[in-house]
Amino acid sequence: MNILELSEQEIVRRQSLQALRDMGIDPYPAAEFPTNAFSTDIKTGFKDEGEPRNVVIAGRVMTKRIMGKASFAELQDSKGRIQVYVARDEICPGEDKTLYNTVFKKLLDIGDIIGVKGFVFRTQTGEVSVHAKEITVLSKSLKPLPVVKYKDGVAYDKFDDPELRARQRYVDLIVNDGVKETFQKRATVLRAMRRFFDEAGYTEVETPTLQSIAGGASARPFITHFNALNIDMYMRIATELYLKRLIVGGFEGVYEIGKNFRNEGMDKFHNPEFTCMELYVQYKDYNWMMSFTEKLLETICLEVNGTTEVKSGNTVISFKAPYRRLPILEAIKEKTGFDLSDKTEEEIYKIATEDLKLETVDETFGKGKLIDEIFGEFCEGTFIQPTFIIDYPVEMSPLTKMHRSKAGLTERFELMVNGKELANAYSELNDPLDQEQRFIDQMKLADKGDDEAMVIDQDFLRALQYGMPPTSGIGIGIDRLTMLMTGQPNIQEVMLFPQLKPEKKMPQSTVGEWVELGVPEDWVYVLRKAGFNLISDIKDEKAQGLQQKIGEINKKYKLNYEKPSVDEIQSWIDKAR
Repeated sequence: MNILELSEQEIVRRQSLQALRDMGIDPYPAAEFPTNAFSTDIKTGFKDEGEPRNVVIAGRVMTKRIMGKASFAELQDSKGRIQVYVARDEICPGEDKTLYNTVFKKLLDIGDIIGVKGFVFRTQTGEVSVHAKEITVLSKSLKPLPVVKYKDGVAYDKFDDPELRARQRYVDLIVNDGVKETFQKRATVLRAMRRFFDEAGYTEVETPTLQSIAGGASARPFITHFNALNIDMYMRIATELYLKRLIVGGFEGVYEIGKNFRNEGMDKFHNPEFTCMELYVQYKDYNWMMSFTEKLLETICLEVNGTTEVKSGNTVISFKAPYRRLPILEAIKEKTGFDLSDKTEEEIYKIATEDLKLETVDETFGKGKLIDEIFGEFCEGTFIQPTFIIDYPVEMSPLTKMHRSKAGLTERFELMVNGKELANAYSELNDPLDQEQRFIDQMKLADKGDDEAMVIDQDFLRALQYGMPPTSGIGIGIDRLTMLMTGQPNIQEVMLFPQLKPEKKMPQSTVGEWVELGVPEDWVYVLRKAGFNLISDIKDEKAQGLQQKIGEINKKYKLNYEKPSVDEIQSWIDKAR
């Protein structure tokens, strides 16, 4: 990288880096730096009486206040922040004061990582701090942090752009309070869930991410090519069909927490790569699963937040069991006034398009997808408190057992919370002949143009023919669950590295294009530093004025490049025109 491609602060930091090396200080030492304390522990464990506690800490310098022979710095470690008092004669007890006068005062920047050995004390203002006896440079930061500044109560330089925060999560975690806590709570959600399943006697397993058939859900898959076998394969859209194979094989209960991939759009509730938990337990049904799910979510909420209630915006959501149970067709009737229970596909299509004015449906939609669209548009967002929507039509549930007492319906539920689906569960279909016919019906939808319809998985049908015990299964979106447990309104806030659009870059003419114009390569970077990114940017410049602009940069950065003549610069401008 040419130095002129860097910002002013980046150039200064690289000069400081070189200065440290010239002094014989390794800015990236390989040796272990064993710490024995964290910022929060030091503060909570401090006692005014007794011998001072000796500590070894390490962290990132977040502020510096230089005050002659003594200074203060604020260090941020993995737990929090603590003040460090640095006195010149303490860290430089001999004649040589370079470590303080040059290294600490001049060459250490905000964002650098240092190690500190010293003792704990309370300052005259009452702040528990560390009195430094030794300081070690552990990592030199070459990019400046976006440190927030305040003037007259107004914050400046806040790192709060949502896309930039998600793209540079490492910076977001450093400078924005509460971000790390969100992801620590996400980890707690997963720990609590695993513990709940493990204590119930169920086994965590792993199934293929690359699959020859995209099955287990209705979704558009990502396609890749397996060179060794010369076949197309799919990133999995669900783990369901493989987990059911394990139930056939004799496991009492199996669960998997892992990534699924669906080739769909992105919004505040969807990311194409997402984390899902699926659980299957033999000899259970969807009634048992509803009760089990209530206990699971109540337990998780208690462990994450210490209460069964969470706040989302101005809404308080209670995960205290039990939850309301409402058949989907009753929900639609309740919200729209239309009873779809005895309607044909054609009648439902007419209601959707003519009566309800749904513009999102077309003639490729089957009965199940039509009902799904109507529910999604008019019902889903209205269920704020946890509500089990139950008894879905068979057309919506190709992997679900027929309802034991309601013709045309299946034993399925979706759990709605805060206006969105959180969980999907069934009394699983274990009749291999019925399952085969459901797959065939799905293929008919595919023939109509539904690119999310399931395809026939012959090996799964073969597994069912060996006999699968009565089983209940559930899938829970971990990202949405974390959103609920942390009160976050956007899925990007609970994913460390969400999928994003390609980063926008400033358009620039290439070095080669400038060289063809007659500009020496070194001077291309000088022109860019002067603000001329495209060749067309110089066409209205005066040769003498352009010479002066680039000459000032040459002088400022001590480049010592041979200055081009006015005639040479005029030829660049002429060719640019």
